[in-house]
Amino acid sequence: MKRLSFFILVVFHYSVWAADIIFSKGDIAVNGYDVVAYHTEAKAIKGDKKYSHHWNDVDWHFSSKKNRDAFKKSPSRYAPQYGGFCAFAVSKGSLAPTDPHAWTIYKGKLYLNYSKAVRTTWKKDIDAHIQRADKNWPRLNKAR
Repeated sequence: MKRLSFFILVVFHYSVWAADIIFSKGDIAVNGYDVVAYHTEAKAIKGDKKYSHHWNDVDWHFSSKKNRDAFKKSPSRYAPQYGGFCAFAVSKGSLAPTDPHAWTIYKGKLYLNYSKAVRTTWKKDIDAHIQRADKNWPRLNKAR
């Protein structure tokens, strides 16, 4: 019985802490914008609550059933990097909110930034910023 209790505790602990932190306002990711649309429409499109999906402890809104279903099948393919926090800020070792209109798809991944001005700076050396952000993210993701 002690072994079973320990196993349940370990599994529970892992499931609680396994999810990335997600930038959200009112438990809605990416300010309610459709993360699939960034990839398929190449623009920021506001999602609709009627096409929502709960993933990583927040609600994600989509502009269509098709986009919601695509996200359900492969959330990590469409979800923004670094939990939707500003990618440039993560590269500098901190967390910052994002503007859904300040986005970049780079090598098939969605990156969001604090503002369009910050996105301009981000794009000047995107590979170096990603390398630094990838190093910083595990530490920032744990600091919740």
